[in-house]
Amino acid sequence: MKAFKYIITAIILSTLVWSCENDTFGETDFVNGITAPANISAGVNVTPDNTGLTKITPTSDGAASYSIDFGDGSEPSESLTAGEYVEHIYAEGTYEIKITATSVNGKSATNTQTINVSFKAPENLVINSEIDGTNPFLLNVTASANFASSYLVYFDTANPDEEGTPLEIDGAISHEYQGVGEYTIKVVALSGGTTTTELEQLITISAPVELPIDFELFDDSVFIGFGGASAAVIDNPDTNGNDSAMVGQIIKGGPEVWAGNVITLSAPIDFSIKKVINAKVWSPRSDGKLILKIENLDDSTINIEKEITLSGNSTWEEVTFDFSDIDESQSYQKLVFFFDFGVVGDGGTDWTFYIDDITQNIPSSGATGLPGQWIMAPEEGALGVGPAFGDTSWWNCDDACVAERACFYDDIYIFGQDGSFKNDLGTETWTEAWQGGTDSCGTLIAPHDGSNPATYTYDEGAGTITLNGVGAFIGIPKPYNGGELASPADAPASITYNIEFLDNDTISVTIDAGGAFWHYKLIRAGVVTTPLTGTWQMAQEGGALGVGPANGDTSWWNCDAACVGVRACYYDDLFVFGADGSFQNVLGTETWTEAWQGGADSCGAPVAPHDGSVSATYTYDSGAGTFTLNGKGSFIGIPKPVNGAELTSPDDAPDAIIYNVTFDNDNTMNVSIDAGGAFWQYKLVKI
Repeated sequence: MKAFKYIITAIILSTLVWSCENDTFGETDFVNGITAPANISAGVNVTPDNTGLTKITPTSDGAASYSIDFGDGSEPSESLTAGEYVEHIYAEGTYEIKITATSVNGKSATNTQTINVSFKAPENLVINSEIDGTNPFLLNVTASANFASSYLVYFDTANPDEEGTPLEIDGAISHEYQGVGEYTIKVVALSGGTTTTELEQLITISAPVELPIDFELFDDSVFIGFGGASAAVIDNPDTNGNDSAMVGQIIKGGPEVWAGNVITLSAPIDFSIKKVINAKVWSPRSDGKLILKIENLDDSTINIEKEITLSGNSTWEEVTFDFSDIDESQSYQKLVFFFDFGVVGDGGTDWTFYIDDITQNIPSSGATGLPGQWIMAPEEGALGVGPAFGDTSWWNCDDACVAERACFYDDIYIFGQDGSFKNDLGTETWTEAWQGGTDSCGTLIAPHDGSNPATYTYDEGAGTITLNGVGAFIGIPKPYNGGELASPADAPASITYNIEFLDNDTISVTIDAGGAFWHYKLIRAGVVTTPLTGTWQMAQEGGALGVGPANGDTSWWNCDAACVGVRACYYDDLFVFGADGSFQNVLGTETWTEAWQGGADSCGAPVAPHDGSVSATYTYDSGAGTFTLNGKGSFIGIPKPVNGAELTSPDDAPDAIIYNVTFDNDNTMNVSIDAGGAFWQYKLVKI
């Protein structure tokens, strides 16, 4: 190819010779006389971005082409004509390049040249670290820097053996710490060469220990044993009956009969509403005793304790400690557990216990057992079918379905104290094609219309209910034991259901219809399940309480962070929407009182009727986005604003108030009220 290029060049020169009147045809001596190229060098430009990209432009006197040996062991360049350049990627270092220049007659010469490729240190290094929103022990890290090729991250500089974790450009990495504390992380920005840049950042890992406790993400430094008992958080050794991954392990050894274990919480327990402590316990033997003692943080003489008897037998069981008689004027921050108080443990398998899922709940209202009226829970997934117990993957009634079948969700299943049972379906219910209906709300179809007398038997040990009476059913009438009806005339004389009490007011009912498992979640009639149901508190943050000329505007006044601190007696007030439709303001012994109430714009004793003493109820209108409090003196936020006005005297409190409400999520709601052009607004969180 090179010879061909030289021939073409010679032809061109010959033509030029031919055209010159003083030249002689065929003379090429002047070509042969061209000397080899001289003054060979190269222009070198290393791109200043730490990539190693280098531009090489060869030059010389008398060269028609060039070849570059890069000096790093890679293949030489292709042939370059005069004026062309080549690009090459180098690692940081010093290289001797060889430039071969060739003239038109094929004569060549070579020269070497030194290239220094040095990278600059990365600049403007920034560490972006964030505690994971779902795991307080998990740190997520990204980084950025000019001229960086990658990074190394060290999550604890106090650990001399730690090897840096690689972090790519625009990448992210995470690290889970094993305990709370302060950790210094270091990020090293690499340039691709020897120069680096480092930056450190202090990280605080904290995991508040508060109820509920499930031991999955738990600071085990606050879980200790005393008197010969040990405490640890371990992998769950028995997932039968408790599928938690982690549980608390307690081993009671000698020498003390009072050996026990304590969990110190991050803050005192609020017993104003929730006075029951529930826990899951695993004991190796039956009839053992467990004492739960609630103590003051600093004074152990301030305490209350409850004792229960364990079923044991190496199975998980749920236990309940009712502290309804607790002295709420005291502060309690420690949970102390004593297994078989008064007996010395030997530290063996017979003295190894496990605890899990320690929760705080509201005491039962008193209704227990099956007798009473029940309805299908009007919520997504309460009615469904699937291939196994607990599985409704084949079909379940979602929110839209619940709304469409309102005529079904008000059906009542009545279990009498005398063993009688009745389906009370009103004037219409959901009817299906197999019944002669149209898969819509319609009139009742016998025998599934509640017209036949029926009874029930409840086998608590077996966890079953049997309905006796043609047409008696729970949930929907179609499934029966081992099959699904194709005609109302085939209704059996009795049906047996599996039943589990989820709490005093909620039961789960299942029937195996021949491999199709129908599931129903029933609640006691009169139990209200709305987004409001539960205990709420003003969000303890600036701007959660305010007033302005329109919804979303609190420019006239809002309670900032300093205000929140001053009004601590107010920010612990509770707004309780009961599962029975009741409402209560729980203000404790102090709240914020204002001059119009006879107060002093300061913390003080609650002023009637806005003191929570009134018996109140609530109704919720999801379509309108409102709820109504019924009861003179009941209120949300502060008592002053009412519909269309602001009170100037407690005596003027209305019998009912309507509030607007929106929900950010299940645990956050925004409430507002138009007090005659002044829009008072509150952000509440569920506790």
